[in-house]
Amino acid sequence: MQELVFLQSITQEPYTTDKVIADHSDNSLKAVRNLIRDKKERLEKYEVLHFENAKPRKGSKGGRPEKIYHLNERQATLLITFLDNTPTVEEFKTALVDEFFKMRDELTKRKINRIEEKPLRKTLTDAVKEWEHRTDWSYNHISNLLYKAVTGMNAKQLKKARNPKAKASLDVLTSEEQEQYKQLETRVIGYLLAQMTFGQIKAMLNGGTLQVTEWREVK
Repeated sequence: MQELVFLQSITQEPYTTDKVIADHSDNSLKAVRNLIRDKKERLEKYEVLHFENAKPRKGSKGGRPEKIYHLNERQATLLITFLDNTPTVEEFKTALVDEFFKMRDELTKRKINRIEEKPLRKTLTDAVKEWEHRTDWSYNHISNLLYKAVTGMNAKQLKKARNPKAKASLDVLTSEEQEQYKQLETRVIGYLLAQMTFGQIKAMLNGGTLQVTEWREVK
């Protein structure tokens, strides 16, 4: 099933789009966008209407970027009341309410995880400072190692893929990814304190093991 509600960062509200509403209400995208423009003043009682400029659709004239509207929960709920109350629309309303509820719960989990991770990050920073293999770029390299272990992407790639405007790459992780990140971060702190090399730490995060000679080097 198509995703109904999106959350790009813990600093933003969950939202749906005009495309989602059109796809699930048996209305054309043009009709939904016309309705948004017509009801703009009412919708903006709940916040300024946001939008993104996406790549132009195939066959669109002039190749101009496509404007996709982002609607928060109250805006989306209000907009749907202006649609004909068909069985399809009623079913979509129920599904959308459920998804917004789940995403609000997800946002709360992410915010709590970020608060819980802060002491770990400070400990990681301190461990890097005491690491005998430290360079000027060690903290960035270690952070990218953690991001790659969790998402398969480094910090820059992660922000580009999920939300280029996010202040921190940690802000775009899901709650499950945050939990995994915290677990791996705790392990890495131990590896740093044990004065493992970067190669050894990378191997351990990738599911490898150290040979007997390598353990002796660590000791």
